[in-house]
Amino acid sequence: MLTSNVTITVVALAAIMTAVVAVDWHRFAGDPEPPPGTEDLSTNDMLAMMTSSDMDPIAADAIAQAKKRAYEQHQRDLKALREKAERDAAARAKLKAEQERERLARSNPSAAQNKAYGKKMNALKGWGRCWPSLETLWTHESSWNERAVNPSSGAYGIPQALPASKLASAGADWRTSSPTQIAWGLGYIKARYKDPCGAWAFWQRNHWY
Repeated sequence: MLTSNVTITVVALAAIMTAVVAVDWHRFAGDPEPPPGTEDLSTNDMLAMMTSSDMDPIAADAIAQAKKRAYEQHQRDLKALREKAERDAAARAKLKAEQERERLARSNPSAAQNKAYGKKMNALKGWGRCWPSLETLWTHESSWNERAVNPSSGAYGIPQALPASKLASAGADWRTSSPTQIAWGLGYIKARYKDPCGAWAFWQRNHWY
């Protein structure tokens, strides 16, 4: 029985290693419509958003260091929880709850629409060849959910900005607008990693970006 419990614990732990969950539970029962305020965005609108979201490398580095600290703390927390789960039923239940929240995050109905915005805005940056990298990177980070929140660090949105309020520099609608979040995220990637290919390569080595 102990072996079975440990196996369940390891499987649950593996499912949450990317550690991103969704907070807007009402969306899962709704229609897969584009996020509010994004239906009529033109190419010029997207270009303007990305231009205004260009970021200073020093500011990007500060954000990256915060993400690094959050990732390392999360790994310590997971290790402690895993050790406790081997002997504590309550801890095993907590792991199971984390796994369920991860499942719900992946059921985000607007992911396809958000990816469509991301692909177009990424191409407008001249990074078409890096689209597979960006798609994979933000799938790991948020499942392309504009309302995704990391429960450990508070990182928010499609690009997982940390702190979440950093997204406000790209627009007042940062909490719900996928294009606004994408514009901010592309600005961060440009300042820190040059392009999504570089960001994804870094993520593969470190599991944060």
